[in-house]
Amino acid sequence: MKILLKWLLSAAALLFVAYVYSGVQVQSFGSALIAAFVIGLFNAVLRPVLVLLTLPVTVVTVGLFLFVINALMFWAAAGVLDGFHVNGFAAALLGSLIYSAMGLVIESALGGLFTKQ
Repeated sequence: MKILLKWLLSAAALLFVAYVYSGVQVQSFGSALIAAFVIGLFNAVLRPVLVLLTLPVTVVTVGLFLFVINALMFWAAAGVLDGFHVNGFAAALLGSLIYSAMGLVIESALGGLFTKQ
């Protein structure tokens, strides 16, 4: 139940990103659902590999390179989907920051809602 709710809220967060920032466009809620799924898939599969491969750069930049990796995952998802578009890397960086902030809010809200007993 928590995973389904997180997926729906992540899609809503993606629509919010598209609403507040013109560099990101989402055609419909269905496109947002697919995009949220693909972003989550990329973050689960590709992101750990990229983090490991770029560990020296991440250490030198005191972790700031992780923002670049997040932007690349966001931009890559837009590259493989039709109803989700990002206008370049700078838009992907800002869009991924907003989307990540919304993700933190969603995680904290769901953490309080679904407490383990």
